[in-house]
Amino acid sequence: MTLKNSAENWFKELQDTITTELEILDSKGKFIEDLWTRQEGGGGRTRSITDGKMIEKGGVNFSAVYGKTPEKILKALNLAQADFYAAGISLVLHPQNPWSPIIHMNLRYFEMSNGVHWFGGGIDLTPHYVNKEDAIFFHEQLKNACDKHHSTWYQDFKKWADDYFFIEHRNETRGIGGIFFDRLSGSHEKTIDQVFSFVKEIGNSFLPIYSH
Repeated sequence: MTLKNSAENWFKELQDTITTELEILDSKGKFIEDLWTRQEGGGGRTRSITDGKMIEKGGVNFSAVYGKTPEKILKALNLAQADFYAAGISLVLHPQNPWSPIIHMNLRYFEMSNGVHWFGGGIDLTPHYVNKEDAIFFHEQLKNACDKHHSTWYQDFKKWADDYFFIEHRNETRGIGGIFFDRLSGSHEKTIDQVFSFVKEIGNSFLPIYSH
């Protein structure tokens, strides 16, 4: 099985696991699925939940799309012309309880027909009211996940998220941050399969973090 197929299958499995477990945790809300196709190639499964016991509104979405790479992406990422394939999972959950944080996660795989490929993603919390104990737990879990794969990745990816979510005109970071990484390939002291194992580690950490 190719890495592309393995990544796509795992993202689907993760979506299934997360939506199933969230329905159990919420005990009231149910996900509604919308299957869609992209005219240029590919499609996805959008799953949304509203008016749950714990979750006011949220989505856990999977997509896998392919085709000719748009010029604006080639220029933005300084890439040569080639066809692309991209798959991933993206989720955001807004709680009923204002003391519970909004949580966001996305994990993705990108490859081109010329052999370029990488993983990217991130996970972060945006609480309305910061609970120090929860913030510490969240970052401890992310550090533990990162440390299993590279000694500096937590520090590196935490800084990336802090910089990404920094609001200059307010001189503050949105929420309590998290980790953010992109274009992580086999050239970063790891094979691409080892990078994929790291991405799985982050994805599998979501439910333990959310159910804490």
